[in-house]
Amino acid sequence: MAVKIRMTRIGRRHRPFFRINAVESREPRDGKILEKLGHYDPIEKDKEKQIVLNTERVKHWLDKGAIPSDTVSEILLRLGIKHKYAEEKAARRAKARAAARAKGRLFTKAERIAAEKAAAAAKETEEKEKAKAEAAEEKAEAEARPEAKEEVVEEAKAEAEEKAKAKPKEKAKVKPEEKTKAKAKTRTKKKTASSKKTDKSDEN
Repeated sequence: MAVKIRMTRIGRRHRPFFRINAVESREPRDGKILEKLGHYDPIEKDKEKQIVLNTERVKHWLDKGAIPSDTVSEILLRLGIKHKYAEEKAARRAKARAAARAKGRLFTKAERIAAEKAAAAAKETEEKEKAKAEAAEEKAEAEARPEAKEEVVEEAKAEAEEKAKAKPKEKAKVKPEEKTKAKAKTRTKKKTASSKKTDKSDEN
């Protein structure tokens, strides 16, 4: 007959209270018990009164081959009662942790939480650095804008000066052309006047 040392919940809602019993493994959680070994009150503020256990009878059942549940095993270890099942579980856990580490996996919930926090912190620092880089670029652009404006203004001034210099030259070129045109007009006028005079003299 396989015996287990496990807890049976009694008490009301929001007020849990557990009895620690030696029970046949085939019995349900609240089934027939072989012996009451103590109790566990998680709401009790005094830690010494939280766990009340008959250690002699617990050791007696452990020597007979009784297997404690995980919770009862933790309670027994807290009270300083060592047993082979806890050692076996610790060895299995260490082996599983080593296998997970060898594959690069996270084993415990605490490790997963720590990894998530580290990833979040790395992401946050990356975002901060990115924001700083963007701010620096914007600042550089803002500083470069006045310089570009100054360059544009200087170019416009240079163009205006070149145009101002080119205007007198153009005017100087235009004047001789106008003089030649004026001379040509006067010549044509004179010719027409002389031709009219000759016509009148012929008529007379």
